[in-house]
This record gives sequence, structure tokens and C-alpha cells, in this order.
Amino acid sequence: MRILALGILLVLLFAACENPGQYSVEKDQKDVSGKTVVLVHGYSKGPADMHTLADFLKQAGYRPVTVALPLTFDYVQEAADIFEKKVGTILSELPNNESIAMVGHSTGGIVIRYFLSHSGDCRRVDRAVLIAAPNQGSRLAGMAGEVSDLLVETFATLDSLRPEKIAEMGLDVPKETRIGAIAGNKADLALGRLLENENDGRVEVASVYYPGLDDFIVVPYNHNEIHHREKTASLVIRFLESGRFTKTLD
Repeated sequence: MRILALGILLVLLFAACENPGQYSVEKDQKDVSGKTVVLVHGYSKGPADMHTLADFLKQAGYRPVTVALPLTFDYVQEAADIFEKKVGTILSELPNNESIAMVGHSTGGIVIRYFLSHSGDCRRVDRAVLIAAPNQGSRLAGMAGEVSDLLVETFATLDSLRPEKIAEMGLDVPKETRIGAIAGNKADLALGRLLENENDGRVEVASVYYPGLDDFIVVPYNHNEIHHREKTASLVIRFLESGRFTKTLD
């Protein structure tokens, strides 16, 4: 099992290097009106991975803005510092009293939580949705650390996702922001076989949940598809509008 884990983890890690050019792609949404929603991609991905969700949001009347972050070889805290500067630029183009929303997939959700916990601009964020984010840490990242220190030292983002490292980030529950989390439970990806509990092939459902969330829901998708599905987009939009994933009676 240990050899199998190492082999699969190496495939995952080195696959992250296949398309480094994607980090420079950001979708220009300056010509789109509506409430601004900042979309944050996950580990080893780029802005293009959030374009499907961006299109759903645009159709619903929102102004989606994607950002590019170094989420492979940099620690999450380093990527979060870059993210804070990008958000500052976005906010500088808006009226002082205008709020924004944030949606992150996987590690992107951790970046958002770090921003909300450590940035003075967190008060401008009234809604946030975390999709398949390892809020309690990634068991797979923990396995990588057990297999090889070199792996997590090289792929620093992965090191940041180990459960003990997530606990050290000082991630608070901000009063100003309503936060919802969406987990997937379709464990049909290869790495899901290494996880004992319900998971999406990368992240366990129990890791996506954490105390303090305003709402939490599970959908039947795997980690790679969850943020591309229309149902997920509908849940995101509902949360942005009401602060809940489910409809409530007036």
C-alpha cells in the first residue's frame, strides 16, 4: 500500500507541472456589471479552471473575476499574500461601501479563509463559498509527508494542506462574512481509494465541514468536476443571494 500511495502521489504531483502557462491566464471581466465575485482556483490549477463557474455567475447577473495564484510550489500563506494584493486592486475600483463575494475551489477555499482571517479588507466580503476545500486538512497531503519530506518541501502548497499545518494558520470564523461549504462524495478518482471515509476522490467530506459554517451541503460529484456542474453553480448563486443553500420559508 505504501508503494502504491507513493506512485499515485507522484503522478498527482508531477501532473501539476504539465501546464505552467495557465497561471498567467486571467479572465477580464471589467466590462461586466453586477456584484463582484472573486473566484479562486485550487492546487496546481489556474484561472481557466474557474471559467465554467464564472460563466454561470455572469448569466445570473454577477461580475465574476478570476485570479491567478502560485498554488503548487508556494506555501498557502505566500499565495494568500499575493491574493490580498489582487483583492486590494479589485476593491480600489469599487465604491468604498460596496461589498464583494468570494468562491474558492479546493485549496482556493483555504486561501479565502486565510484572507478572511488575516486581512483588514475582510469586512468588505459579505459572502464566501468554499467548494471541496480541505478545511480540516488533506489526508492525502499528510500521506505525502509521511512518504517523503522532499515531496512536501518541493510542493510547498501540499505541505500547507497537511492537517497540522492547517491548524497552525489561525483560520478564524469572521463575523462579517457568511460562509457556506460544498463537499462532494463521488469517490471515483484513483486517490480516493487511499481514503477510508466518504470523499470526492481527493478530499474527505468530513474535512470540508468545520464548526462555524453558516451552511453545509454534499453533492454527488468528484473533486475535479464539482465546480464545473450547473447544480453546484445554482447552490453558489443561492448562497450568494440568501446566505443559505436551501430555500427558506418567509
